[in-house]
Amino acid sequence: MIVLRAKGIDFEITHITADDKPDWFLEISPHGKVPVLWVDDDILFESNAIAEFLDETVAPRLHPEDPVRRARNRAWTDFTPDFAKAINGVNYAKSKVDQVVAMDGARKALARVEEALTRERSNKGPFFNGETLSVVDAAYAPFLMRFSLVEELCKTGLLTEFPEVDAWRQALAECDIIEGSVVPEFREIFGANLRKRQTYASTLLDAA
Repeated sequence: MIVLRAKGIDFEITHITADDKPDWFLEISPHGKVPVLWVDDDILFESNAIAEFLDETVAPRLHPEDPVRRARNRAWTDFTPDFAKAINGVNYAKSKVDQVVAMDGARKALARVEEALTRERSNKGPFFNGETLSVVDAAYAPFLMRFSLVEELCKTGLLTEFPEVDAWRQALAECDIIEGSVVPEFREIFGANLRKRQTYASTLLDAA
């Protein structure tokens, strides 16, 4: 969704709920996951693959033109699943104790991204490649967005240890392209998901 919006591509969207996936969707999604992109008679799946396809076929390019920098951007995009797993450990922890334990794992992933933002990008931001939104930004934004909502409740202070990541997170949160990539009721939907998973964050949400 973020890459589609960043490139100004006309598209239609069908929202799929995890608890009620229609048969037609399961037939076209090999892993039973979103997103899936339907292009004419072709069906693409997996976020990174879809983003790469869009960047190769529709201008303007979001990856750097320099092939070395482009390859390194792709390498950091490939790190997204590890990053997401670490951050989600904090988001979906069942108790305060579990969350504290998960924060140790998250610190390792955040430290790697902090180093990338500090040393590799060689620019002043606010996005990964500078002033322009990139595929790397699109890959990490959904997970940083969800962590921001959990942090409002749990106040872990985790990102105070990683100022470059925190500044990046804030820049992404303030980006209209990213903000508009979710439904207006996203906060309520995410809160319901926290409750469904019986997370520590949901107990704080209900208390609030």
